[in-house]
Amino acid sequence: MDLIKQYIVQSVTAASNNLRLTTHQLEAVGLLREKLLNSDDILDDIEMMKSVTELSTFAIRLHEIHNFLTQKQIDFFKLSEQFTKHSQCLINDLNHILEGDNPKRIKKALDKMSGVEPVKEKEIKVDLTEEKTNSDQLLKHKREERKKEFIESVERRADNHYRDYEKIILEPIRPIDAMLMSLEKHTVNYEDLAHFAEIMRVNAEISDKNGYELIAEMHRIISRALLMIKSRELMPGKRIIEAIQACLIVIVAVVRGKDVDITNYLNKAEDFAGEINVITNKV
Repeated sequence: MDLIKQYIVQSVTAASNNLRLTTHQLEAVGLLREKLLNSDDILDDIEMMKSVTELSTFAIRLHEIHNFLTQKQIDFFKLSEQFTKHSQCLINDLNHILEGDNPKRIKKALDKMSGVEPVKEKEIKVDLTEEKTNSDQLLKHKREERKKEFIESVERRADNHYRDYEKIILEPIRPIDAMLMSLEKHTVNYEDLAHFAEIMRVNAEISDKNGYELIAEMHRIISRALLMIKSRELMPGKRIIEAIQACLIVIVAVVRGKDVDITNYLNKAEDFAGEINVITNKV
């Protein structure tokens, strides 16, 4: 990662750490960070952000930081002080775009910035024109009942779908945590590592399909870490085990919608992901 991108992304992270965020808002911050991290041309993406109403003020601040890094001679002795100022300036802008506690809103804004057209839901049209005859009134009533039944059916299916998703995601959490405890005591069956790595990989794909990108990313981190431990690329010391447990905590908190501060766990998970990437790139 180049210095400019790293500086900007860490400024956003530092700003978010100064806010008391819900799990949904943390997911929204994760989407923003991911967009910046994956950018091939960060200045170009910042310019596109400025054209999206929801992101414009945030993007203007990022543009100012980018100008500071590219158009001025940097005094590295004072860089830490300047970084603190930049991250503090981002706090209000970040807080503004996180209003509403809805990561889908941020995702739509990022899609708009990338030129991705939102999928339009089919409109359900029901003729509710007031009728004059008794028979027409009866038909109107039946139509209203059918509409109500349809809406209730959709809501039930959505609710059941999420309950099924929640069960799938949470079911392996305890066994994996128990395996990590055995791993710390060097009593684990190493074939279990491959087994749970595959479960995490599949659950990451399921989460992606359901639009839960943060949860998917936590699963991918765990899956990669378990495979690397199995292949002896990663030594399962206390710090590594705690990092994997941090990913598990983030998953549980987000899936159950708990209004708790998981910033420290999320930061630990993201740092761990970076460490895994470094090891992978060296191999």
